[in-house]
Amino acid sequence: MKSRNLTFALALIASGALAASASAADKPTYGVVLKTLSNPFWGAMAAGVAEGAKEADVDIFQQAAKSDQDAQTQLNICETMLERNPKALIASAINSTNLLPCLKSANEKNIPVVDLDANLDPAITEKAGVKVAFSTGSDNVAAGGKAADFLAQHLGKDAKGPVLVIEGLAGNITGQKRAQGFKDEIAKAAPDLKVVASLPGDWDANKAANITNDTLQRNPDLVAIFACNDTMALGAVETVFAAGKGKQVTVIGVDGTSDGVKSIKAGRLTATVAQLPYLEGIEAVKNVKKVLAGGQVPSFVTIPTLLLTADVLKAGTDANLKCVK
Repeated sequence: MKSRNLTFALALIASGALAASASAADKPTYGVVLKTLSNPFWGAMAAGVAEGAKEADVDIFQQAAKSDQDAQTQLNICETMLERNPKALIASAINSTNLLPCLKSANEKNIPVVDLDANLDPAITEKAGVKVAFSTGSDNVAAGGKAADFLAQHLGKDAKGPVLVIEGLAGNITGQKRAQGFKDEIAKAAPDLKVVASLPGDWDANKAANITNDTLQRNPDLVAIFACNDTMALGAVETVFAAGKGKQVTVIGVDGTSDGVKSIKAGRLTATVAQLPYLEGIEAVKNVKKVLAGGQVPSFVTIPTLLLTADVLKAGTDANLKCVK
């Protein structure tokens, strides 16, 4: 999708205008509830959903909360969306519990529920009696592990020094898995790199910046930071450069957002594990159409990840780069 088309699609989504058109009233409509559109990751996801709807010849109605911490508003959006009686509900919950009442209602109305980006905890949904048609997303544990393997390769398996981990929103399963995957793998790949702090940054750049600043004061010899999304990684990297430690501290994020890519190209962010949300949005719509047609879909539709560095971006040879938006 060309950049101007992507911008136009996001403008439509943000205004809530991607509803069924009069000329296509016979098409099924899927309801899509996202976390927020203020984060480039979710903007790319929304664009992917729109592209997936075009390819599947279905209509969608997408809405999102203003913030990825506004759990109550997201629940209200979801419940209002159910009043439209969509053929399917594709939802990316802010946390493991906030959308459960809405998802339960969808089950009662025989509306298939899709866990977009694997934000639901299977044990919690089962206990709540919520059935999910399928989940889609990257392996978040593996994404954290991929970041750790890169760090060990980048600094050397015998590297020593303190490392900071900046988690996502407290209680969010996505951030927990990324952080744990990183910590487990770095302990094996470079055991002398020690995690001295692992703190929730709430997906927020300013909070991540403050955490980074405090950690640098306590650990001036800090060698690396792993942030569980690019927004926090960018907050961290700017703090690192402001402290004059841009060449000393390796900063790695997760998501592969447009802002993250720009920072890598500018020589600031070291790397990011791209989650390819654009591809994920396409796959979610494509597979829910299969479910509605009675087809077989795996319980978890896995989306690949791609480690982005300056060298990878410069080479431009990886086929999945076309999905980095």
